[in-house]
Amino acid sequence: MKRILFVCVENSNRSQMAEAFARIHGAGKVEAHSSGSRPSGRVNPKAIEAMRELGYDLSTHASKGLDSFNGTRVDVAITMGCGDECPLVLADRRIDWKIPDPRDMTPEQFRGVRDLIETKVRELVAELAAS
Repeated sequence: MKRILFVCVENSNRSQMAEAFARIHGAGKVEAHSSGSRPSGRVNPKAIEAMRELGYDLSTHASKGLDSFNGTRVDVAITMGCGDECPLVLADRRIDWKIPDPRDMTPEQFRGVRDLIETKVRELVAELAAS
């Protein structure tokens, strides 16, 4: 099973949704985690609502820092377009997805970012399952 770590600054929007989609679409194929370089300590209510619309309860997630992955090897580390580096994370492969931070977007724009993340996660899971 491939281990994926999604990283953004606050671990409250993009990386949380990516982790959720990886759990949904990669069940039994990937082990998904998320963290932030400067975690906010909470998952954004907008992200919780956006995922609730798709039937996923993001309120069970918690905002976590990168230090919880210190020395932990993952197969793929995905940064979410925020320029974060993952110096504490041992990753066989690193990918940067240029995804805008939806924190201050309208609900419709937020859903667009959510849907973009889902598309990218589906592609990643399919790629990892084929390798």
